[in-house]
Amino acid sequence: MNASLAGMFALGTGFLLVLFLCALAVERGLIGTRITRHPLVYTLALGVYASAWAIYGSLELASTSGYGYLAYYLGVAGAFLLAPVLLVPIQRMTRTYQLASLSDLFAFRFRSRWVGTLISLLAVLPLLALQVQTMGDAIFLMTGAASPSLLALAFCAMIALFAMLFGARQGRVDGHHDSLLAVIALSSLVKVVAMLGLGAFSLFVVFDGPADLQTWLDGPGQAFQADVIQPDPAHWRTLLLLFFAAALLMPHIFHITFTETHSRHTLLQASWALPLFLLLMALPVPLILWAGQRLGADDLLPSAYLAFGLSESLWIQSLAFIAGLAATSATMVLIALALAGMILNHVLLVAHPPEAQLNLYRWLLWLRRALVGAVVLGGWLFYRTVGVHHDLTTLALAAFVGMAQCLPGLLALLYWPGANRKGMVSGLVVGLLVWLLGLWGPLLTGLPALVVIPPGLEALAGEPEWYVITLVSLASNALVFILVSLATPTSEGERAAAEACSVDAVIRPKRLPLDAANGEEFKACLARALGDEVARREVDRALDDLGLSPLDGRPYALRRLRDRLQANLSGLMGPSVAQDIVDRYLPYRQGSTGATEDIHYVESRLEAYRSRLTGLARELDGLRRYHRRTLTRLPVGLCAFGEDGELLMWNDALATLSGIDGASVIGARRDSLPAPWGELLGRILAESHSHLYKQPVTLEGGVRYLSLHKAELAGDDSEPGGMVVLVEDHSEMKWLEDELVHAARLASIGQLAAGVAHEIGNPITGISSLAQNLRYDTEDPEVLETAGQIQQLTDRVSRIVSSLVGFAHGGRHLGGQTFAPVSLAEVVDEAIHLIHLARSGDDVRFENHCPAEPRVQGDAQRLLQVMVNLLGNARDASGPGDRVVIEAAPEGAGLRVTVTDEGHGIDERMRDHLFEPFTTTKPPGQGTGLGLPLVYSIVAEHHGQIEIESPPPGDERGTRISLWLPLNPQEGETPR
Repeated sequence: MNASLAGMFALGTGFLLVLFLCALAVERGLIGTRITRHPLVYTLALGVYASAWAIYGSLELASTSGYGYLAYYLGVAGAFLLAPVLLVPIQRMTRTYQLASLSDLFAFRFRSRWVGTLISLLAVLPLLALQVQTMGDAIFLMTGAASPSLLALAFCAMIALFAMLFGARQGRVDGHHDSLLAVIALSSLVKVVAMLGLGAFSLFVVFDGPADLQTWLDGPGQAFQADVIQPDPAHWRTLLLLFFAAALLMPHIFHITFTETHSRHTLLQASWALPLFLLLMALPVPLILWAGQRLGADDLLPSAYLAFGLSESLWIQSLAFIAGLAATSATMVLIALALAGMILNHVLLVAHPPEAQLNLYRWLLWLRRALVGAVVLGGWLFYRTVGVHHDLTTLALAAFVGMAQCLPGLLALLYWPGANRKGMVSGLVVGLLVWLLGLWGPLLTGLPALVVIPPGLEALAGEPEWYVITLVSLASNALVFILVSLATPTSEGERAAAEACSVDAVIRPKRLPLDAANGEEFKACLARALGDEVARREVDRALDDLGLSPLDGRPYALRRLRDRLQANLSGLMGPSVAQDIVDRYLPYRQGSTGATEDIHYVESRLEAYRSRLTGLARELDGLRRYHRRTLTRLPVGLCAFGEDGELLMWNDALATLSGIDGASVIGARRDSLPAPWGELLGRILAESHSHLYKQPVTLEGGVRYLSLHKAELAGDDSEPGGMVVLVEDHSEMKWLEDELVHAARLASIGQLAAGVAHEIGNPITGISSLAQNLRYDTEDPEVLETAGQIQQLTDRVSRIVSSLVGFAHGGRHLGGQTFAPVSLAEVVDEAIHLIHLARSGDDVRFENHCPAEPRVQGDAQRLLQVMVNLLGNARDASGPGDRVVIEAAPEGAGLRVTVTDEGHGIDERMRDHLFEPFTTTKPPGQGTGLGLPLVYSIVAEHHGQIEIESPPPGDERGTRISLWLPLNPQEGETPR
């Protein structure tokens, strides 16, 4: 008793101030996330499991049960070693559905709002009292104060204030609190350093090293060891079970393990790192115990506080006090936060729903802060009224046995989808009654346990009360749970929740339509419960999480938005209240057709979890992905509809053809698809037959001709039905067929022209002969003039007929032709003459500026066909009164010929594809897209080149096509 109350207050306040400054540094970014989110920090934060019991209670248990004290550390180590099959599935559920406590988990799975909160509150009160009691006892041992509880109350108030400021800072519990995590990690570091320091002092100062310790154990220490009763194997196993359950169920451990964890990988790392931390905490316990026994401190002090008797030095005693205060403060902060959230979400908000609150976030924040203070004050009151009359072991075992009653429910939640609410509640009621009558009641009243040992278990009559109560309560709990669950039906909501919670089951939600049509309507609906501002913020947050637009009206998107809102509200107000709000204000549409399974959502979940699948499940998932990839990358457009008309698949080929990304339309109704797809797919779905051939559809690239084929998927109880539609692009085939018909028509016209030319040729020859004979039969000038005119007109008719016949035969080019010198000026004149025969280019002026010389080497008929195509295109692109100028000039060993119009020009996107078949800039029905490919082919046959400029350099409109053709070799090379 070397310290004063003022000194103790300064010491405790200084330590809590260090924690406060650490939290403040994290909040202000002075300590970066690279440190605060390091896996080591999370592992140290999990060290909150080592509460004041680890500092003082382990000494008390070791003094009576020897190495039995290790059960406290081995139980939690076993739980974390099973992390992949036990902790990771719980973490997945808590992160997916924003479940912050065991009560939230039970409310989500079993639809029970009060069970988890009631048991947690009753079971944790003795543990809270234990924390406060160690503070009071430590203060008394160091100061001798008559009423250490007042100073303990002051420390409790500071701890509660810290929890309010940094744990309940945001009015929501779904986010990570880096500052809180860092402070808990720091307190764990202080604990382990203090314990190792006390152990080192015991080993090297009280004892003179390991050899001296062994000599004492073999000598005087044997008397102390003789008083130790090593635990019975059955007691040892039961203790392991209790501490194993505590690692999963205690509110503060649940909060750190599942709510504050950053990732699955971090939790798996902690599965081996935490046992190492606990080993360091456990090693000094026997050293401190033996050192206290050697010094005779066990005659003066309770065995739990032997560390204070190691030395008269204030430093050693302060180290023992700081170790306890670090453990107590961390445990009380997390217990207060966890219990405050449970009471708020499952008691207050259920009794008083948060409707018509002007500032919901602020209201929830201050409610949570008030509850934090109430929980800490409740722990202090329980210590003053009950805890002072019992030792640490009694308080701890009462808490751990009570909390273990939730273990059957937790295991069933993971591994038994057939469990239901009635079974879980019935089992808990039975187990809770046994615990209350056997441990909690005697704890309050000091009376003996009221539990009678059942017939057949008389062997338990001489066993410790905690052992008997543990076995009877857990056995009764599990048995009633199983029997009632098997005997009573399970509701539809419980079955859906069981699928979401089960480790092996795949979530298979239903496709149901909602009354709200988009995200904006969601805001209006939720505003009645949450207020305009909160509704807007929550809906916007959910939309951002999902990457959706507020105007997205797809049923699939709305269902995902509703689920995400429920999860977010669950983190804010608990799953029970969140479900009530969502069911009331965002209901599914009444009177809708039977719900079908949401296959697209199932597949998205499988994609998310495929890396965790093993064995046959992994092989089956690989087969599923292979078939899915086959359908997605099929070179033919494919889409699939559910029985309710909702779009389930839109493959890559159809996305390319339509220009619509599949992710933007998956889950939409058929009638809400962008034009023209809603009407087109509706047409094939409504048809009695299964095919539609070559339907003209106007798409971004022009008119396309699509063929559609449908196949019905018959559904049954195990497999959903629907409709599959294949979409084939037959545009090129349609154009080719049209071109073949056109070619056949042209061939008929050519044959007709040849026949007509032959029939016209004979009378024209006769007329020409008669006109020539007139010159010899008369000398009358008027008659001779008339005969000359007749001769000129017959020559003109002959040239026209010859041009028509030559042009009709120009397309039938056979190899092996002989090129001859050709005058481009004459070819252009004849082409202009043929263009004017069509009577459609009279309003366009053609100007032929080609010189008669030099001549090119080529086929006159083929070059005529080139010029007719080019001049015809120029005419079609020109407006009334525009000019088309044809010029030629020598260039190297060839002749450069240009055709320039003043038309609208060519779209830049089409310019690089003009020489490809079926590419045309003309409106549908006015061009085949074969003219320029034919020109390119003829120019290539003449070893020439063709280029297009649109617009020509220096002009703002128009098109210039340049031809380079080789000169007649006899002309020689002409300089430019």
